[in-house]
Amino acid sequence: MRGLIGKKIGMTQIYNHLGGLIPVTVVEAGPCVVTQVKTKSNDGYEAIQVGFGQMKEKHSNKALNGHFTKAGTDIKKYLAEFVPVPDYEYKAGQEFGVSLFREGEYVDVVGTTKGKGFSGVMKRHGFAGGPKTHGQREHPRSAGSIGQASDPSRVFKGMKMAGQYGNKRMTTRNLEVIHVDKENNQILLKGAIPGANNGIVYITK
Repeated sequence: MRGLIGKKIGMTQIYNHLGGLIPVTVVEAGPCVVTQVKTKSNDGYEAIQVGFGQMKEKHSNKALNGHFTKAGTDIKKYLAEFVPVPDYEYKAGQEFGVSLFREGEYVDVVGTTKGKGFSGVMKRHGFAGGPKTHGQREHPRSAGSIGQASDPSRVFKGMKMAGQYGNKRMTTRNLEVIHVDKENNQILLKGAIPGANNGIVYITK
């Protein structure tokens, strides 16, 4: 399988064999259970659906309960699909952990960034702001002009303005796997990944 569902634990730092400091993010990757094997004949495409995290039956519904019962596993909180490895026979109920990854290889991580709420243009887009003197009064952090006059008499789409900042799906690519801890189902990735601590992330090779 090409990836796993995981949970961001937090950031720390370690030292390599040369004494260099490496900032790393600790991720609890799996164990993930195969809940469905999708094929071209039945579903129109090939994929492996896996589940991660526990959920009480009262928080689920009958359709999902039947889905997990058919797979022979308990109720999972999160589901995701990954590309299967060719010529490998997958079965519902199989369990995969951090042993999928090797130290030194590179992965992509998908997560939801921290939500910052309604933010101004300086925080959201990095605007420099207005002048701090020469008659400046109440607009030192405003966006300034957002368009022209009677022609074209509108604001162009995509104009950088104040608004919702963060809380969006983001992919960080080519993160090096520094260490794989099979006992605790954790991997250490070089650098930062999107989202807050305890946030759900999707790791793919």
